[in-house]
Amino acid sequence: MPTLDDVVAAVPETEQPSLPSFPNARHSAVLIALAPGPDGPEVLLTRRSWEMRSHKGEISFPGGRTDPGETPVQTALREAHEEVGLAPDAVAVHGELEHLNTVVSRSYIVPKVATVPGAMPLMPQTMEVDRVMWVPLAEFTRPDTYRSEVWGIGPTDRTLHFFELDDETVWGATAHMLVDLLTRALVDEA
Repeated sequence: MPTLDDVVAAVPETEQPSLPSFPNARHSAVLIALAPGPDGPEVLLTRRSWEMRSHKGEISFPGGRTDPGETPVQTALREAHEEVGLAPDAVAVHGELEHLNTVVSRSYIVPKVATVPGAMPLMPQTMEVDRVMWVPLAEFTRPDTYRSEVWGIGPTDRTLHFFELDDETVWGATAHMLVDLLTRALVDEA
C-alpha cells in the first residue's frame, strides 16, 4: 500500500473545467480527507442517515450542493464542517479527482482530495449523517473486497463499483471516486 505522501502525489493539483453531462446539473463537491494511520493512509467516510429522502444508509464522503458564488473547495470544506465537525483550518487541500456526473441525482460532483494531521475523532453534526469512520485504504485493496457490475442496457449502461468491507458496502459515486483514487495511487506505486 502506498504511503500518504504517495497517494497525495498521485492526485492532480490542477483544477479541471466544469463540464456537466446534462443541462441543469446540480453542482456539488465532496471532501476526500486522508490522514496517516497505524496501517497506512486512512480515508474519512460517513454513512447517510436512514431518515434521508435519497441515498438512505449509503456510505459517502462529506459533501453536498454548491451554494451560489461558492467554489468546489469552499463547498467541500463547508460541508465537511457541517456534517462531521471537521475544522476547515485543519485541512490541506491538494487537488481533485476526475469530476463525476451521477444519473439518479443529476449531480455534477467535484471530488477534492485533502489531508489532515491525523484521524481525528469526529461525530455526526446533522441529521444527514449517522456514522463517521476512518477506513484504512488497505481495507479497499484486500482480496475479495472489490467487485463491479454493469448496470443498464445499450448505450446507457455503466460500470458500478462495490467494496464489501467488514460491516459496510461502499458503492455508487463514492466507490467510483475511491477506484479513481486507488488506481492513481497504485499505478504510481508500481
